[in-house]
Amino acid sequence: MILSDKQITKLAVEQEMISPFVNKSVSKGISHGLNSFGYDLRCGSEFKIFTNIKGATADPKNFSEDNFITVNGENSILIPPNSFALASSLEYFKMPRNVTGLVTAKSTYARCGLGVPPTVLEAGWQGNLVLEFSNHTSNSIRLYANSGAAQILFFQGEQPDVSYADRNGKYNFQTGITLAKSK
Repeated sequence: MILSDKQITKLAVEQEMISPFVNKSVSKGISHGLNSFGYDLRCGSEFKIFTNIKGATADPKNFSEDNFITVNGENSILIPPNSFALASSLEYFKMPRNVTGLVTAKSTYARCGLGVPPTVLEAGWQGNLVLEFSNHTSNSIRLYANSGAAQILFFQGEQPDVSYADRNGKYNFQTGITLAKSK
């Protein structure tokens, strides 16, 4: 079952599922906050922009800082054509054992050619969400810090036998931008 604004609010208040929690849609610039059936999260002001300047290979089992240029404290960045950037959500999530989130793109960015690959917030996971923003165009695209960046849809089901926390998932409790890692 997909969760409504009332259910999301209750989980955010009673179980700190989203912190800080904005209980309405704020439309200054690119909107963020609570929606009828989801939540628009914001990205912070640290970004890692993919580059091949050092000739590094993108290997998920051995991902290196050499693959990125880090930009910190800027109001926005430009994502080069056919490239991507990573950012961390401003919000910290504590997913209940019976709730999973699915990240989707915001239509404002999607209409410019900027995609957010689907990401799952697993039941029992907690931390700042690391987001990928993929530029599918031949032009640079501007991405804004502290502004709406992606939408999460929340789904509730029966209690699982094993949650992400129970199996000590490798990305649990992450803060900031955590690169791909193998366990």
